[in-house]
Amino acid sequence: MAQTNASKKLINSVESCVDECLEGLVAVNPGLRLLEGHRVVVRSDIQELVKSGKVTLVCGGGSGHEPAHAGYVGPGMLSAAVAGAVFTSPPPHSILAAIRTVGKNNQAGVLVIIKNYTGDRLNFGLAVERAKAEGIKVDMVVVGEDCALTSTDKTAGRRGLCGTVFVHKIAGSLAEEGRSLEEIAVIVREAVDNMGTIGLSLAPCSVPGSGPSFKLEHDEMELGLGIHGEAGVKRMKLTNVQTAISTMLDHMTNQATKTHLELVKGDAIGLIVNNLGGTSILELNIVAKEAISYLENKGLAVERVYCGSFMTALEMAGISLTVLKLNEVLRDCLDSPTVAPGWSKPMLPKGQRLRATPIPLPTTESSHGDKIDVSVGETVDKDYGNLLFEIIENVCKSLISSENRLNMLDTQAGDGDCGTTVTRGAQAILKKLGDKSSPGLPVTNPYSLTLALATIVETDMGGSSGALYSLFLTSAAQCLQTKISSSSWIQALNNGIAAIQRYGGAEPGDRTMLDALYGASEVLNDKNRSSLSNVELFRQAVQAAEKGAEDTAKMAAKAGRASYVNPDNLTQPDPGAISVAVWFKAILDKLV
Repeated sequence: MAQTNASKKLINSVESCVDECLEGLVAVNPGLRLLEGHRVVVRSDIQELVKSGKVTLVCGGGSGHEPAHAGYVGPGMLSAAVAGAVFTSPPPHSILAAIRTVGKNNQAGVLVIIKNYTGDRLNFGLAVERAKAEGIKVDMVVVGEDCALTSTDKTAGRRGLCGTVFVHKIAGSLAEEGRSLEEIAVIVREAVDNMGTIGLSLAPCSVPGSGPSFKLEHDEMELGLGIHGEAGVKRMKLTNVQTAISTMLDHMTNQATKTHLELVKGDAIGLIVNNLGGTSILELNIVAKEAISYLENKGLAVERVYCGSFMTALEMAGISLTVLKLNEVLRDCLDSPTVAPGWSKPMLPKGQRLRATPIPLPTTESSHGDKIDVSVGETVDKDYGNLLFEIIENVCKSLISSENRLNMLDTQAGDGDCGTTVTRGAQAILKKLGDKSSPGLPVTNPYSLTLALATIVETDMGGSSGALYSLFLTSAAQCLQTKISSSSWIQALNNGIAAIQRYGGAEPGDRTMLDALYGASEVLNDKNRSSLSNVELFRQAVQAAEKGAEDTAKMAAKAGRASYVNPDNLTQPDPGAISVAVWFKAILDKLV
C-alpha cells in the first residue's frame, strides 16, 4: 500500500498504477487482452472481429474513471479502449496503435468515440487524421452531454460525461447488427443530442500522489462538477436526497440555460444513476428511487434504469444522473446482449480462466512514434548546436523546478496536474538529450530537432498539454527546414501559435497558454523594434510573455477546463500561460 501526505491509495506506486490497473482488468477478464507496448485493451478475438466485416469501435481517455473505458470492451460494446495517465488524455501514438489494430484491412471501418475535452479532441483527432492518411476508414463522434453550464458566453463546450457509456452501448449494438459506419455515426450523434447529464458531489477526489482536487465544507455540496475533480458551477448546502435530486433535474431541464435537455410529458427515457466513486450502494438505491419518482411525476415514461458505477472520478463521493430520450432503435440497442465487464458480468468465453498474454503490435507500428529523418533540414555549426543544447536543457530544468507552482495554480481550474504533466515531458526530453559531448537529439539540425521534440512531448507528456506542444512544434518545424535565421525562428513561433489556435479552438484573451505566446509574438513581429539587437528584442518578448501570463488572472476563461469553473474561483494566473513564460525566460537566460 502506497501512502503519501496528500492521500491514501491502495497502489504500489503513482507511476505504475494505471498499468497495474489494466493488468488486473485483463487478468480478471480473459476475453480482454493488452496491446503490447501500449495502454490499450482489446478484445481477445480482435482478429476474427476485423475479418467479420463489422464496424469496430475505439474509445478512451484518462484513467481514474473505471470501469470506463476499458471495462466496456467486449462483444456488444467496444472493440478497443485506450487509457491515458490518471485524468490525462492518452498519447496519439497509442490511439493510432488501437485504430490500426481494429481497422487495418477492415473495410467496414472504425468509429472512434471520445468525450468533449480539449486533450481528447486533440490527441484522438491527431490519431484519426494519421489513420486516414494510412488508408484506414475511420470516423469520430464527440460526446458532449453536460447540462451544468449556465453561461451563454464562449466555453470549451459541453463536457462528455457518463452519457458516453450509453453511446458505447448503442454503437456496440448497431455494430453487432452489421450496420454501416455511416449509419452508426448518424444514430449515435442523434442520441447525443437527446441526452443530458448532471453531477453532484459531497466530497472531492484526489489524484494518486496529490491532495484533494477542491475543498468542500462538511455542510456543502457541489452541483455540476466534471469527472476530473474540477469544481462545479454551484455550491449549495447539504440537503436530503429528494431535494438534491429535484435540484439536479430541475437544472438539467431548465430552459433558461444553454445546455438544458428538452423533455416533454410522455417522452420515453432511459436513466443512468452513476456512482462517481465513493458513494455507497445504499445511497445509490435511494437516489435511483427519488430520480425515478421525480421523472415519473413529470409525466415521463422511465423505461430503462441502470444503477451503479459506470463512469467514476476515482473516490469522489457523489453521483451523476444521465437521461436519454428513447426511440425503438435506441431501446433495442440498450436491451441487446453484451458481456463487457463494465456493463454486466466478467467475460469468460470458454467457461474457464485463461492466462492473458499481450497481443503483438501491427507490423506498421513503431513503439516510439514516427522516426525522424535527420538527413532533411538545414544544419548549423557545432557552436550553434551547443547553444541549442544548453537552451533545451535549461528550459527542461526550469519547467521541472516549477512543477509545484504550476500544480498549485492548476487546482483552481483543472485537476492539479499541469506541473506534473509538463515535468513528465521535460524529464523525457532531458533523458533523450543526453550529454553535451554526444547529444542524443540532432541539435545541429533545428528542423529534425523540433520534430524530435514534438514526438517526445506527444508520447511522454500526454494530455492536452502534450498534444498542444506537439502541434506547436510540428508546425513550427516547417519554418526551419531550409533556412536558420532570427526571422525563421520568429516565423516558426507564428506557425506554432496558428496551429494551437486552429486545433485547440482558443484565442488570445481566452485565459490559456496563447496569452503568453501571443504577447511574445507581438513583440517579435513588431517592425518598430527592428533596430533592437536580437537579445534585447527577445528580452522584451519575454517580458511580454510574462505580462500576458500574469494578466490571465484577470481574464474570463473561455476555453479548456477553466471555462467550466465558477469565475469567482479563478483568481490566479493560468498555469499553461505561466509555463510558457517559464520556458521563454529559460531561453533568454542562455542567450544572455
